[in-house]
Amino acid sequence: MLTSRRFLPSTALLSAFEAVSRTGSVTAAAKELDLTQSAVSRQIKTLEEQLGVELFIRERQTVRLTLAGDGYAREIREALRRISSASLNLRANPHGGTLNLAILPTFGTRWLAPRLGRFLSANPGVTINLVTRLSSFDFRLDSIDAAIHFGHPHWPGAELTFLMSEKTVPACSPDFRDRYGISQPSDLVDVPLLHLTTRPDAWEQWFADNEVPPQTVHGMLFDQFATAAQAAIAGLGVALLPTFLIEDELKRGDLVASVNREMESKERYYLAFPAERADYAPLSAFREWIVREAAG
Repeated sequence: MLTSRRFLPSTALLSAFEAVSRTGSVTAAAKELDLTQSAVSRQIKTLEEQLGVELFIRERQTVRLTLAGDGYAREIREALRRISSASLNLRANPHGGTLNLAILPTFGTRWLAPRLGRFLSANPGVTINLVTRLSSFDFRLDSIDAAIHFGHPHWPGAELTFLMSEKTVPACSPDFRDRYGISQPSDLVDVPLLHLTTRPDAWEQWFADNEVPPQTVHGMLFDQFATAAQAAIAGLGVALLPTFLIEDELKRGDLVASVNREMESKERYYLAFPAERADYAPLSAFREWIVREAAG
């Protein structure tokens, strides 16, 4: 799509504008860019003339963004970040094949990372960059090719490929179980429970599935499974944890099922990606591989 040159300012002009908007000073921006103050001032003036919009209010020796300039600065800062990231990825892998993947922290470290070596061995031309995302986002505004999603099969603007379901178990340390004399589901009503902020209704669902009268459940809150698991190991309470993420702790006996009542989560794990990236070779290869891994 051809765009008027007026709306495609040079990177030099945009870099000068971003630096001044971030530092609030032409002097500081000039030092950062290794230019003279007059050169930076000219670049800002040229950009304003090109856009036909005043970006800064000049007050003696200081400058501050106009309302329009403030909004423009946020957009340009993100655009320059994405250009920089793309250039860094290209330099790291000049033959192409970079996949930027957003992961859920514990899923990424416990399940995905130990398996990635097999994918990279089978696809030597692909480089994978991992970033953490705890919730869905707009692929149009982020330089991410795909993301691991846990939840219902809904992500606006993205396609979803099913990976796996999940079962959780009320896990605690052996000492905690013995200390509270836990032997049946109703015993958990009166013990400290550990909660995930991303799954606020999990305990209510578990009690309902086990025909325990509705209770107002309280306890410590955690934003990641890994910290909730460590708290359970330390004897702070019982946590509903995915069995496939705590296999090692269960084998070692650091964690035990307080009662043997697993619950299958209503949500599932998916690989999410924008439709326009579906045929991107590294993503296509990764999608086929991770589906096989999840099925295995």
